[in-house]
Amino acid sequence: MFASTIQEIGGTKKTVAAGVERLTEMLPVADAARRTRVSAGHLILGTNCGGSDSYSGLTANPALGNAVDRLVHNGGTGIVGEDAGDLRHRAHAGPPGGVGGGGPQAAGADRLVARLHRAQRRLDGQQPVPGNKAGGLTTILEKSLGAVAKGGTTTLADVVEYAAPVTTPGFVFMDTPGYDPVSVTGIVAGGANVVCFTTGRGSAFGCAPVPSLKLATNTPLYEHMSDDMDINAGGIVDGTTTVEELGAVIFDRVLAVASGEPTKSEAMDYGEEEFVPWHLGTVM
Repeated sequence: MFASTIQEIGGTKKTVAAGVERLTEMLPVADAARRTRVSAGHLILGTNCGGSDSYSGLTANPALGNAVDRLVHNGGTGIVGEDAGDLRHRAHAGPPGGVGGGGPQAAGADRLVARLHRAQRRLDGQQPVPGNKAGGLTTILEKSLGAVAKGGTTTLADVVEYAAPVTTPGFVFMDTPGYDPVSVTGIVAGGANVVCFTTGRGSAFGCAPVPSLKLATNTPLYEHMSDDMDINAGGIVDGTTTVEELGAVIFDRVLAVASGEPTKSEAMDYGEEEFVPWHLGTVM
């Protein structure tokens, strides 16, 4: 691994030259890579919502949660962040009488609660943001209940810190802030190779280097921003589809994108500016 500083190497030009040299050494390895068919169990799907509206918790988020369930049942991994809500009940495993009945699930629930308390102190009344309010969300509870639906219904497999490697298959919670680019940056750094992003107000989002599918929560938005939205979840309230049916569509689309099908954000070259690491602690 190449890790050094401009000062250690001897200046900007020398650093660039050293970087090019390392990349040149990697080219034969990259050239030898060939696309092969693998199972869905190799996928890590990152989920996020931004520019949420009052439909988010009724359409796109639960449908995405259904797709996450399908992926988990096929051995894959789904990540939800944004300090979405209290998921202790999802960590339950073993005999009654305590969260998880002891063991790793209970430990995961404890870690989750600690992170949620930390998030509450961090937010201190800052949510929901003005855009969420304009979309019809009145409280952080409404926002959270909708956001947590993206994680589906399976057992909580692990709780990880921001940008930490996700190594446990299944449904995973990552401690990320609510700000979309920062949240998704951490999820991608943790290992997500596809992202599904739900929006009710038209967030035009991409996150290089992974493809990002955008799910519109309502049909008027999907039709108004057809160049940016990949999937219309508005059919759930229109009565033309169900959460389960759309979940199957999203799951199939995720597999197609993972196999090389381009997304709308890739066609628009979105994503290069969405790399925004979370600055922890005091910045002066």
